[in-house]
Amino acid sequence: MGKKRIIKKGGGSDVSGTSRALNRVPKKKVATGILNILATFNNTLLTLSDAKGNSLIAASSGALGFRGSRKSTPFAAAKVGEIIGEKAVQMGMKEAAVVVKGVGAGRESALRGFSSHGINITSITDKTPVPHNGPRPPKARRV
Repeated sequence: MGKKRIIKKGGGSDVSGTSRALNRVPKKKVATGILNILATFNNTLLTLSDAKGNSLIAASSGALGFRGSRKSTPFAAAKVGEIIGEKAVQMGMKEAAVVVKGVGAGRESALRGFSSHGINITSITDKTPVPHNGPRPPKARRV
C-alpha cells in the first residue's frame, strides 16, 4: 500500500523564502551598524551587526531558497541585500559601514540591494584575504 504521494503544482523559479525571511525582525532599535558581505563562489552571506560588532540579522542566498548554481548569481545576492535592507529599515537603521570579503559574483549586487532601501553607506572596506606565499609545494614525484 504505502503512502500516497502529493504532487504540488507550480514553477520552481519562484523564491519562497522571502516572506518567511521577513517574519523574524529583532525588536532592538539601532541607528548605525556594520554590514558584512561574504561572497564566495558558491553562496553569498550577509550579516548585519551593531557598531560594536554584535550580530543582529543574517541571511544568505541559500536560506532564501536558491539552490545549486543559482545561489552564486548576482540576482540571488541582490535579493539577500534587499531582505537585509528591509529588516534594517524596520529596526530604524540610518547608516551602515560595509565590509566586503571574498571574490564571488554577488559582491556588488548585494551592496546595491541593501542600499536601495535608503540606508546611507558611510564606508566600504575590502577585507578579502590575499595569500602572501601560499602552502608549501608537494615533494617531487619519484617514478
